[in-house]
Amino acid sequence: MAERNPPSLDDPAPRRGTVLHNPFQGDAFGRAAETFARMMGTPAFLVGMTLFCAVWLSWNSLMPVSAQFDPRALNFTLLTLILSLQASYAAPLLLLAQNRQDDRDRVQVEQDRQSNERNHATTDFITREIASLRLALNDVATRDFVRGELRDLLEELDSPPDTDASDHHAAPAADPMDASTLRSILREEIDSVLRERDLAGAHDHQKEQDPS
Repeated sequence: MAERNPPSLDDPAPRRGTVLHNPFQGDAFGRAAETFARMMGTPAFLVGMTLFCAVWLSWNSLMPVSAQFDPRALNFTLLTLILSLQASYAAPLLLLAQNRQDDRDRVQVEQDRQSNERNHATTDFITREIASLRLALNDVATRDFVRGELRDLLEELDSPPDTDASDHHAAPAADPMDASTLRSILREEIDSVLRERDLAGAHDHQKEQDPS
């Protein structure tokens, strides 16, 4: 049995025959069907068909018999055949256009479902993040809490120390200079906190009046 030698790479490939394009493959035929279906559903098509039938019937009814190509005596056979052919071809074309529209609607519904799933996942993620932030903020001392603690400390420093009448050996009193210094420091801290709050409130009020 003789061995077949493969063709050399330098040899040109044999010329193939011309491939005819099938008009029923691809999307061209479907687009044409949809175009025809849209055209049939317009008022212009209805008015045109009405004028066509009126001219046809008037010509074959009023013109002389020799000029009539679809005589009235034969019950307009040619016109009946044309309208029957139109109806027989229009129904499948309309069904084809409807099937293509259903396919597009199905794809659109699937895309909407995927988009809703992504939005739902994003919403769940944001909700969990907000919950974690709230839990983290519960352990943070707020400005009102610090202000209240400082106010309570000032009240304790301003109040006179409790003395026990039964105790003859009372403990020595604290240094008044140190207590007054501590009270002045605490008052300065409270005043600074209040000033910061007033400045923040004025800044927010200015933003509300001038949104630009």
